[in-house]
Amino acid sequence: MDDLSVNALLLILLLLLVLGAWFSAAETGMMALNRHRLNHLIRKGNRSAKLTGRLLAKVDRLLGSILFGNTLLNVAAAAVTNIIILRLFGANELALLLGTLLITFVLLVFSEIMPKIVAASYPERVALPSSFFLAPLITLFHPIVSVATAMVKGCLWLLRIKIVTDQSKAKMTLEELRGLVLDAEHFLPRKHQKMLLNLVDLERVTVNDVMVPRNQIEALDLSADLDHLRQQIITCYHTLLPVYEDMPGNIIGILHVKRALSLLQGSTFDLQELKNALNEPYFIPSDTPLLKQLQQFQERHTRLGLVVDEYGELLGLVTLENILEEIVGEFTTQSPTQTGKYLRHDDGSFLLEGSSSLRELNRKLGLHFPLAGAKTLNGLILDHLQDIPEAGTSLKIADYPMEIIQTQDRVVKVVRIFPAQIRKPR
Repeated sequence: MDDLSVNALLLILLLLLVLGAWFSAAETGMMALNRHRLNHLIRKGNRSAKLTGRLLAKVDRLLGSILFGNTLLNVAAAAVTNIIILRLFGANELALLLGTLLITFVLLVFSEIMPKIVAASYPERVALPSSFFLAPLITLFHPIVSVATAMVKGCLWLLRIKIVTDQSKAKMTLEELRGLVLDAEHFLPRKHQKMLLNLVDLERVTVNDVMVPRNQIEALDLSADLDHLRQQIITCYHTLLPVYEDMPGNIIGILHVKRALSLLQGSTFDLQELKNALNEPYFIPSDTPLLKQLQQFQERHTRLGLVVDEYGELLGLVTLENILEEIVGEFTTQSPTQTGKYLRHDDGSFLLEGSSSLRELNRKLGLHFPLAGAKTLNGLILDHLQDIPEAGTSLKIADYPMEIIQTQDRVVKVVRIFPAQIRKPR
């Protein structure tokens, strides 16, 4: 009879250990569950995900019930162990001490560490099925847990510690979103991942970073003779042309080339009719974020804006295509004045134009030039030297050795760069 009762106690002890391991695993799985993945499953209508979301919405009740059940099982396991030792060895102090140490080790390994590691590795597989068992237990333990929770909340209120009860509604920062996209490299094609990263970074980039500089703008000068204007309109590269009078910074309108074609068909070319065909220019502050500017283009139903500084001076222009290329990469052709030339030598060095955009060099050649200050290679060199260099000057910027090949009119025209590792331009 005694042997039978000991065997029954051993089975009870084993059951307590298993239940304790499940409580530990459920606790870790619930806390380690990806909230964004859980919200996705909820939107898909997953039953267990919906129940899990409701449990996590009241995390104090959830944790209180799990901890109460786990503690109750551990204490019960220790008590059953002492009863077994008393049945087998009597009131032997050494046996009681060894039994206490043994059950502590067993609880630590099999009811705490091992289930927590498994649950942390597979939180979704553990948490979602566990929600069906935890829901009735939370209701069962509610009277006791509510008292304990009230005491805890009172202590936290005295300590001025704010409780976040629903982790699923926590706001995600841009850095966290960027990290999620980077972690999804095994699920997304590289090109799609890069597009998402560019979209995340769009708020940090301003129109000043992607604009076409003023000296590269193709524009019409109304003070030029009519034959020259006619020829420029016929051979222009763009469909939208800024129009100025007297000086390039004095933009008076934007000409849609298609509207000017009808004017060219007549026997005479009337300058006043050309002025009447102009659209009102749209000016943009240079520090406008690209994402905001994209929305502005959509609301105004336009795709070209003139970038000005705080004093109203013209800095350049930005188009809808410039912004879209920051997201998806280059997909449109560029005018000859905007096409950077990259002449590769056998030794791996490159001949680059001083007017080349640093963002394009970083994107096309895999370089890592700083983008905080200057926007062009010429500006970066002048800012680094604080002087206008002569041809033959060698320097090193961002660990890239380079040599000034040609300067003209106080501008660096051609630079030779010697990157250690550079990929072939796309």
